Amino acid sequence: MTDMTMNEQPLETPLTRLLGIRHPVLSAPMAWVAGGHLASAVSQAGGLGLIGGGYGDAEWLEHELAKAGDSPVGVGFITWSAQQKPELLDQVLAHQPRAMMLSFGELAGFAPRIREAGCCLLAQVQTVEQARKAVDEGADVIVAQGTEAGGHGANRATLPLVPAVVDAVGSVPVVAAGGIADGRGAAAAMMLGASGVLMGSRFYATEESLAHPTAKTGAANAHGDDTVRSSVFDRLRGYGWPEPYTLRSLRNRMTDQWHGHLPDLEENLADERERFQSAIREGDFSLAPLIVGEAVDLIDRVQSARDVVEGVVAETAALLGQGAPNVSLRSGHQE
Repeated sequence: MTDMTMNEQPLETPLTRLLGIRHPVLSAPMAWVAGGHLASAVSQAGGLGLIGGGYGDAEWLEHELAKAGDSPVGVGFITWSAQQKPELLDQVLAHQPRAMMLSFGELAGFAPRIREAGCCLLAQVQTVEQARKAVDEGADVIVAQGTEAGGHGANRATLPLVPAVVDAVGSVPVVAAGGIADGRGAAAAMMLGASGVLMGSRFYATEESLAHPTAKTGAANAHGDDTVRSSVFDRLRGYGWPEPYTLRSLRNRMTDQWHGHLPDLEENLADERERFQSAIREGDFSLAPLIVGEAVDLIDRVQSARDVVEGVVAETAALLGQGAPNVSLRSGHQE
């Protein structure tokens, strides 16, 4: 395999052509974590960085969009929450983002305005039927998210979901998300038919992310076996997440106490919320949520976003160029 500089395009896909980016790597729009500096750094490295619009805070969004400067970034919203603050869409579109990503809800109320603004619409889905519907509603890109992902998700695993979605949506580019944190995962996703990958946990533990420094170190030292899907933190935060979506985070004393005992948590909610908010203020992640996914096994240090993008792309290109490790094709007839 020939040497290749990172300024060259080793991985051109339908996604990179559509978005006008060099590398098929997107950073997830993690609420309160994916700010303007992180999104800008990912985009400057050749991928596409997404600012986490989360539950919708106009002042925070304006601040983070300003931090992104002239970088071609995108913004992601939790769709069911954005429906309660539809004015935020116009606020973001006024900044002419490269893309808008909507997750966990129907696109119909937003898609026409996004398309009219000349903005690429990414729809994150968790089932094949959701993927088909999103395309019908106007999505330009489908992000197929498996349950391995940190943050909110549903029930399907990434490995079987991605090729099923690819088969279902035809020529619409598909991005794989959930459990991907290095070039091995990205190369596997490409072999499944994906045109790119979206990573959250890997970018959570970067220098530019807004995560607490203790949380970044915790993510780098954690294991996928330590994560759990639960609604405990949503109840504590007062977020009314619809079924079937639950939150994957690292297990801690709070989830150990209340996971599987939500009715009891409701009876003690006032006191537990006070304890929870105190832990957040103090950066105590034995009680506060450290929201990462199963891919934390593959994260051993906090890096710059550029180093992450370039490392993933280089490893992906090398693996796709040399074929699967530990596999050789036999020739001749075998008795």
